[in-house]
Order: sequence, then C-alpha cells, then structure tokens
Amino acid sequence: MTLPAEVIEPLRRRTDVLAENAPAWLAGLRRKALERFVACGFPSPREEEWRYTNAPPIERKRFPVAAESGHVDVAWVQQRLLADCWHLVFIDGHFHRDLSHPALAGDVILCDLDAALRRHPDQVSRILGQAVDEDHGFIAYNTALFHGGMLLWLESGVELEHPVQILHIQTQPAAAPTRHLIRLEAGARATVIESYAAVEAGLTAHVTEAVLAENATLDHVKIQEEHDRAFHFGGFYVDQADGARCRQIHFALGALLARSDIHARLGRGCETRFDGLHWADGRRHLDSHTRLVHARPDGVSREAYKAIAEQRGRSVFQGRIVVEPGAQRTDAAMNNRNLLLSDDAEIDTKPQLEIYADDVKCAHGVTVGQLDPDALFYLETRGIDQAAARQLLLYGFVNELIEQVGIAPLRAYLHRQLDDRFNRIEIDDLSHSPADSAAGADRNDAIERDEDT
Repeated sequence: MTLPAEVIEPLRRRTDVLAENAPAWLAGLRRKALERFVACGFPSPREEEWRYTNAPPIERKRFPVAAESGHVDVAWVQQRLLADCWHLVFIDGHFHRDLSHPALAGDVILCDLDAALRRHPDQVSRILGQAVDEDHGFIAYNTALFHGGMLLWLESGVELEHPVQILHIQTQPAAAPTRHLIRLEAGARATVIESYAAVEAGLTAHVTEAVLAENATLDHVKIQEEHDRAFHFGGFYVDQADGARCRQIHFALGALLARSDIHARLGRGCETRFDGLHWADGRRHLDSHTRLVHARPDGVSREAYKAIAEQRGRSVFQGRIVVEPGAQRTDAAMNNRNLLLSDDAEIDTKPQLEIYADDVKCAHGVTVGQLDPDALFYLETRGIDQAAARQLLLYGFVNELIEQVGIAPLRAYLHRQLDDRFNRIEIDDLSHSPADSAAGADRNDAIERDEDT
C-alpha cells in the first residue's frame, strides 16, 4: 500500500527527532524501519495473514504520534493499578514516573526504556529485534516510532518477587507506539501484566519481545479494553531456549478494531501455552493471530481461545502450529470455542497445522455455536428464568479462563470489569445454525464506513 506524502512526512520528522537523541545503532535502526514502512505501508486484506482485518481506516485517520502525554485523572489510574505489583504507567506512550513504582537493584533491572538506553544500552541492543519473527508494516511503524517502553532483565536463577504491571492509558486521538523488552536468564522467573485502557479514540501500536534463556519461565497476561472507537495493534513475540516455559493469557475486550499477533519459537523441551478470550459486542472487531513454531524436539504447546460475538461484533482467530524438520516428539494441540449470540455477529476461525516431522502428536479443534439448549432447559426446570440461565452459562464459559489467572487481584479486577457485560448481554433467538463465513470483505467495509461516521 503506497502511503501519501502527507502521511509519511510527519512520521519522518518524528523519526528524525527520536533518532537525534538515540545511540547510533538505534538511530540507524529507526530510519531503516521507517523506509521499510514507507515501502510496505499498513497491511491489507490482500495479504493472507490479514485477510479478515482491514487496516486502511488508520491511514485515513492519520493519527499524529503523541509528542507529549495528555491529562488523566489520577484516581481513575489508581483504580486500574493492581495491588502487590511493580507498576510502570504510560500515558499516550510516555512514561509517568510519579505514578510508577519500578525496581532497579542487584540482579533485577526494571525500568522505562529511556532510562534503560541511558544506563543499560548493551542490554537493550541485545534484545531489540531478537524475538520478532515477521516484518509487516506495523512492526516497521513501531520500530521507527516507539518512544516509550520497558526493560525487564533478570539474571540467572532470579525469581521476581511481585508481578510487573504495565498500564497504558490513551487520552488523545493520537498514536502511542511503545516497545517492551524482556530478558530472563537461565532459570529466572517473572510475571508481566500488560493493561491497555483509553478515554479517547487513539491508536495503540505496541510490541513486546521476550527472550528466555534455558529453563526460564515467563507468565504473561494482556488485558485490552480501550475506547469503543480506538484502534489497537499489538505483538507479543517470545524466543524460548531449551527447557524454557511461557504462558500467556489474553483478554481482548475493547477497541473498535484490534489485532494481536502472538508468536513463539520453541527450543528443545520447551512448554508454551497461549489462551485467550474475545468479547466482541457493538461493532467491535477483534482479531488474534497466533503462531507456535516448534524448532527442536520434545516441545509441548497448548492453545485454547474462546470468543463471544454479539450484536454486530466480529471475532477472528487464526492459529498456526509449525513443526519444523527434526522437531520430533512434538506434542501440540489447539482449540478454539466460539459462541455466536446474534444474527448480525460474525466469527471467523482458521486453525492451521504445518508439520515437517513424522514423530509428532498434533491436533486442533474448532466449535462455533449458540448456548446449549439442553443446558438452558435444565436450568429453567430448576426454577431459573431464561435470562438468568443464559447469564449463568456465559459466566461459566468466561470464568473457566479467568480462574486460570494466578494473580488474585487481577482475577478480582477481571470479574468487576466483566460483570457489567453479563448484565447487558444481548442474545438473539437464533433459529438456525451460523453459515460458514466468507472472506470478510463486507464486514471490513462496514468498519470503514462506521469509522468514517
């Protein structure tokens, strides 16, 4: 997609400003990434990996990159900060020290990326770009323009005492590109929570890279609940050395249009689990694209994604498991369960297996349907009215994932945030089975029309 000069020139000026204060290697990386973005632009549905999700409305919005942070109510921020966590707060992509509580001592480095570039430039250069395994336009955009982020570095055997919560808040109709870097040395362990909220319809464009050494363990949770007319494009990329373990749980609950890429590359004997929930209501379009690459033998991976689509919402799940030659004794399974609650809602799901080894155990499964009528009937015969019965079944569908979150304050927060949705859920009386979805062009056009109104 060729971008007009009026889109490119402000980005070029912003990249030059960022490059002026950066080390030479980073300045060169930024300028190279911008040229890559100029050449390829934002992804489009003509690309197979993006066939269900349309990015051009972002080009038309022409979000400026936020040069400074806006105002936000401190009490509103504090309501979203979890107890017993290290906190790093970013407003419109800019780090706010007075709202944050990072740690920097001994065998732990936890700080914002600007501080990391001043104090730990070698560590930053050793991670940046190491885990990202694709090169589409949003990656280039982020690399050229990120102006905030986090560095978490744990030395061998260190277990972080508290989870790290990164809270992103959008307050203006602008772009906020951020980059988070995680390095866990051998046997280290950490939990990281990324929370995205917004009071304005802006563009979030973030990338998180995690490099895990032998036998390191990373637990990662992402909560995405931005403004109903916001755009969210994020990537989580993890490179796992032999024996490393990674678990991510992703709650996609907000934005008008959200796309998340979640990729892992597994070494020998690694364990990886990706779980997620989409709740697409209103005109919300939520797309998660996962890729698990088993590069060496004896890896174990599991994926379990769920979706609820109601009103005119749309959920997209594309999951791919790749077993490379020589990755024998791989054990991989993927499951995608979807509830379609409206005639006007849509669900697209595309699980894929690419297997280039012969001694493997791989499987995938998909279901798309409505609430179980037998279960509803059973509850109604026990004196529960139909509306309450539906809420109970939906609660069970969602709660199964929430209860897997190992952080009590976060579980409580998720229950509070979802209670309102349970109370206002709209369920059509669907008398027919959902037809197979088409390529999605009509729904992408609808998002464009809605975004322009």
